[in-house]
Amino acid sequence: MKERLKSFFSNVLAVAYKEAVVVRNDKAFVAMVFAQPIMMLLLFGFALTNEPKNVPWVVFDMSQTALSRRFLEDVFVTGYFERPRPVESYDEGRRWLSRGDAIAFVVVPEDFARDALRGRPEVQLLVDGSDPLTSARVSAYIGQVASGFDPLQGRRGAFSRVDAPEIGASQPSAALEMRQRFEFNPTLRDRDFFLAALAGMLLTNLCLSASSLGLVGERENGTYEQMLALPTSPLEIVLGKLVPHAAVAYLVLSFAIVLPGVVFGTWPTGSWLALYLVTLPFVLASLAIGVFVSALARTTAQAVFITVFFILPSFVLSGTMFPYQLMPDGVRQLGALLPLRWYQIALRRIIERGAGIWEVGIPLLALLAIFLVLLGALRRVVKPRLG
Repeated sequence: MKERLKSFFSNVLAVAYKEAVVVRNDKAFVAMVFAQPIMMLLLFGFALTNEPKNVPWVVFDMSQTALSRRFLEDVFVTGYFERPRPVESYDEGRRWLSRGDAIAFVVVPEDFARDALRGRPEVQLLVDGSDPLTSARVSAYIGQVASGFDPLQGRRGAFSRVDAPEIGASQPSAALEMRQRFEFNPTLRDRDFFLAALAGMLLTNLCLSASSLGLVGERENGTYEQMLALPTSPLEIVLGKLVPHAAVAYLVLSFAIVLPGVVFGTWPTGSWLALYLVTLPFVLASLAIGVFVSALARTTAQAVFITVFFILPSFVLSGTMFPYQLMPDGVRQLGALLPLRWYQIALRRIIERGAGIWEVGIPLLALLAIFLVLLGALRRVVKPRLG
């Protein structure tokens, strides 16, 4: 019995030693093992936060008085907002919200200074409600400024654009009234925020996982050289491997759109044609990333590990889980290199904001550019012939 146990443990240790030597010599695997914790530390330590920062907002200041400018400056100095971008009309401000370029839209009425002297000042606030947590916090920050704003602070004549001699300066001031409305998600349901980007997350996972094992699988099965011996160019090989997965991706897209609509009533409010059109370059770009990983990897284990290395940053930096507008500079620009960043922008515009083809033109062009760049890189990585 002792001899059998001794032989058993000896064999286990021998195999374990052999595998340890293989792992130690696999520099790519070891590098990824240490790279992932560093990446997670940087993402969750620097990139992600639930506290709004650098909030983009637009202002339609019809009052154009020192008082209105003081209120807008009080909002800015809270430290949560960028410098306000002035717009020339109410419709222009709404367009900024619908494109996702601004989270808040403040409208200061023309009689703001006069109403302040009369003791009933008010401003209108429109907030993009597609991200409920951010919307609620942004609204709360501006509301706090409004509740603590004293319209009669300082000299009365310093802000009065219109003369109102019949109104006494000694009249007690009232808190600034905030008339607010949440656009695109009036009830601030978290479900709508996540379901709008569900298709993007599913397709990213599918495309990267499926295509990353293609070339490396051929290499491990011994059919890679046979494939290269065919009278085909590298571009034809790459596209041939992408087409079947693209067809499956459209089935997954339909499932990700129809199922939330049937179960939760969350249907796209925009153009279905635009949705299916912008999906094609996204799927091709995501598949190209997977093929690129497969061309670089030497084993399927390496391919899977590197794929996870791409999937996690895509989910985090793209804006599907956390709004990308609030990420710090550098991190926000880095996320723009990922296909999922542009696709989730198009998804939210179509599903939540009722966008058409023209409104998703920029994400569509960005995805096409990413795909073409990746295609050019693949043409260099995949060798057309043996040797």
